Amino acid sequence: MPPGTKPGQMPERQPIPGVKNLIAVASGKGGVGKTTVAVNLALALVKLGHKVGLLDADVYGPNVPIMLGSTTEPMATGQQRIIPVDAQGLKMISMGLLNPGDKPVIWRGPMLHSVITQFLRQVEWGELDYLVIDLPPGTGDVQLTLIQTVAVTGAVVVTTPSTVALADVRKAIEMFRQVNVEVLGVVENMSTFSCPHCGKPVDIFGHGEGSKAAIEYGVPLLGEVEIDPRIRIGGDTGKPVAAQGEAAPAAQSLYRVAKAVAARLAEVGATSSGPTVQID
Repeated sequence: MPPGTKPGQMPERQPIPGVKNLIAVASGKGGVGKTTVAVNLALALVKLGHKVGLLDADVYGPNVPIMLGSTTEPMATGQQRIIPVDAQGLKMISMGLLNPGDKPVIWRGPMLHSVITQFLRQVEWGELDYLVIDLPPGTGDVQLTLIQTVAVTGAVVVTTPSTVALADVRKAIEMFRQVNVEVLGVVENMSTFSCPHCGKPVDIFGHGEGSKAAIEYGVPLLGEVEIDPRIRIGGDTGKPVAAQGEAAPAAQSLYRVAKAVAARLAEVGATSSGPTVQID
């Protein structure tokens, strides 16, 4: 425990040199499209003229390389530093590049802590306007390591409009609030579907519950991303829709999210002090 740190209190969190804003993209449960939002958010910020990095912290399900169409293995320097891969204008690092194929990662907490700390502290991120971190779903070891290790500027919480998903959204928001990380807002993914035959909207998973959760916790609704096969196909083929520009079909809602996140970060500023809550 660092000097001056009280028992049960986390040490002061330090920023990553050269990184202006660190954005954690989280979800209370799996299957809500968190990684799809994280990848397209990062690419939209690049297309809007920013320097962006993407850290795939979902160690057990590292799908970012698939979505970006990258299989390049990161290089290391003589000083034990890691050079991130350039993927469609992003500086990217992922366990999926270090452990390719179908071999599962079976690790306990201390090993997860070690690799996440390496990704944060030993990667040559350089000068970035935004470092987007795709967290695993839930409120486990990786989330705690991130919060303990670096000064997170803010968190984006992704959900679908279903009641089951929203129950876990509340847990995710409460987790960030307990450790004094600003919640930038909520993104409602898979919000609605436009019938290709009649053009009428169909609320397959419901609609508007993300907005209700945002109001309940006093945070903005950053945007609603529709159900569109082109978004899914883009991720499956390594060609995310946001990489095609703001005018691309199915990309407009994702760019609105990116602009809303950038605006919120401009309001919030960096979070640099450690929390005073008890962490088990």
